[in-house]
Amino acid sequence: MKIYDKNDLKNEEFLKSFYSEIEFETLHDVAKIIENVKAGGDFALLEYSKRFNDGDFNSPDDFLVKEEEIEEAYRNVSPEIIQTIKTAQKNVLEFAKKQFECIKELEFKTGESVLGHRIVPLDRVLCYVPGGNYPLPSSCIMTVTPAKVAGVKEICLTSPRIKPQTIVAAHISGTDKIYKLGGAQAISAFAYGTESILPVDKIVGPGNKFVTFAKKYVYGKCDIDFLAGPSEVLIVADETANPSLVSADMLAQAEHDKDARAYLITTSKKLAEDVEKSARAQLQTLQTKDIAEIAFEKSVCIVVENIEDAVQISNLRAPEHLELMFKGAKEMADKFTNYGSLFIGQNCAEVFGDYCSGTNHVLPTNKAARYTGGLSVFDFIKILTYQNIDEKMAKTLAQTASSLAEAEGLFAHKLASDLRK
Repeated sequence: MKIYDKNDLKNEEFLKSFYSEIEFETLHDVAKIIENVKAGGDFALLEYSKRFNDGDFNSPDDFLVKEEEIEEAYRNVSPEIIQTIKTAQKNVLEFAKKQFECIKELEFKTGESVLGHRIVPLDRVLCYVPGGNYPLPSSCIMTVTPAKVAGVKEICLTSPRIKPQTIVAAHISGTDKIYKLGGAQAISAFAYGTESILPVDKIVGPGNKFVTFAKKYVYGKCDIDFLAGPSEVLIVADETANPSLVSADMLAQAEHDKDARAYLITTSKKLAEDVEKSARAQLQTLQTKDIAEIAFEKSVCIVVENIEDAVQISNLRAPEHLELMFKGAKEMADKFTNYGSLFIGQNCAEVFGDYCSGTNHVLPTNKAARYTGGLSVFDFIKILTYQNIDEKMAKTLAQTASSLAEAEGLFAHKLASDLRK
């Protein structure tokens, strides 16, 4: 971990490095895969699945996880893990239901005219769950559960080289159809449809850079949640913070992959040094050391004079996960405005949000928290406005509409308005 102080904040090279966004590279191979699946349908999916070793499929019927495979998955997962998945899903479900209660339909009258909006769930969505370095049953819970609460009519989930615990979590969360496909070819199949797969309205969920670019490529054909880069955490701490907890939380992010980012902003140079020592000690026995150590080497610590400086830096960095481990954190939490999810106090481990506290772990990275929040029930609904204008109101509105239409040179618009005067 590199430790910087306030003087480095004046260094343009450091500032550019610290605040810069990752540029999503144009992956021409991914574009080719998408277009080939778009044109070749199931046959192309079969070919790419063999090429990338995603599964031994003899026909498109094999893409879908069948009922007997779900039953077998339950037999291959311990009762303890099944209960753990159920507990985590219950917490996420409860939070999603509370969120959904905040969504209200609207209708109001102006004379005899009525204006309003309806809340309508999406018809069909895809939840993508990575299956590469680690099986991620937690991502099944996080993507499927809010879609279920929102009332999505059909929820599909896909994961390459799908593991039993992923199947169990998908089933417990309420997935309607579980698939074994992955990568850019899966994104293409569900965006455009094939002979055996219907296209979806929205694709959500984390993935590697190939999946991310594929989501970017198909956006417009269907909606997506956001473009997620490497996972990241930023911790703001003072001398009261426990260095072992700080280092453990940084390593928890670092083990995601070699490009994961962990940041520490502190008012204490001693804490920074203690966190460095603690992390080195924890790495010695960490099973994921090969990945975590590389990512931790790229970690950054900035020593600042006061928490106000930390607030400014954090809001500019707009991290995916933000942890506050300083005296008075609860009182100052509202000053932090750009983050994917906030964790206040030393007891509030970011890993709880990853798994089971109830909030969602599919979060904006790469400074996207400046303009969007994490995945939620709100991502699975449409707000549809409507109006019912009576004759009296139509005459009043026509005065304004006709004038604006003439100013814009749109004379058919003016005619449609004039006829209602």
